[in-house]
Amino acid sequence: MTFDLVVQGGPVVEWMGRGRRRNQNKGFGGNHMELEDRVVIITGGARGIGAAAAQTIATKGGRVVLGDILEKEGEATAAAIRAAGGKAVFVRTDVSKEAECARLAAAAIEHYAKLDVVICSAGILEGSMLQAEALDEATFERVLGVNLKGMFLTVKSALPHLRKAEKGVVLLLGSQFGTKLPSSSLAYGASKGGVHGFAMTLEAQLAPHGIRVNEICSLSIRTPMRIENLVNQARLAGRDPEKARAEVTKEAGDPQVLALLLAFLASTDGDFVRGTIYTR
Repeated sequence: MTFDLVVQGGPVVEWMGRGRRRNQNKGFGGNHMELEDRVVIITGGARGIGAAAAQTIATKGGRVVLGDILEKEGEATAAAIRAAGGKAVFVRTDVSKEAECARLAAAAIEHYAKLDVVICSAGILEGSMLQAEALDEATFERVLGVNLKGMFLTVKSALPHLRKAEKGVVLLLGSQFGTKLPSSSLAYGASKGGVHGFAMTLEAQLAPHGIRVNEICSLSIRTPMRIENLVNQARLAGRDPEKARAEVTKEAGDPQVLALLLAFLASTDGDFVRGTIYTR
């Protein structure tokens, strides 16, 4: 079953799965979202979608724990949230390593004494435009290590705490590249296809325990990774990379729109939504 929702100030999104239409008078952008005191881990929280989600959730009363390998940017994002009156901490985290994912989950308990939501936003894109015979094993393993194994390890480390939450939530950032469309990178496409299967299986496992799982598959969001990839593709194809940069900056979606969707799903208002959500 397919449903359409309108994000205030943004594009239409559709979600697949069980559910019912939400009152369109409320939308996603209002202050009604019930995020007060919800504790949210966000991997890939230093920049892009993760940082936008952290800032939005914090402004609506959520307490965020950011994990990323980008220490300078991650600390700056957390500091900006605190300066605006929100609650945020940053923990340097390589999601491909189980011990670091466990440390991230432990930080949520140390600082806020509980954990309600995990948003897995960490991701990399390497090997763009390479044919299979030119793609080295190390690159393939590195992309799957962050994009797929990293999600598994993040969720695994968080689950003992999420099981104690009244209404736990797991939000996984997938992609239409690897689920609906081919990616420019075999490694990236394989990783996001894996995320899709992981999300469906995890949802079935956790639903009986009252933990909701959603996968969010966007098409083109204006993130540093997306911009860098399209600029690189243009360069490899002999096209003007700066023109490509200008085009994607103009045409790709604003990360803030996706942040509003993630904040809605992280809130108790999103309880009825199930399965995979596709956005523009």
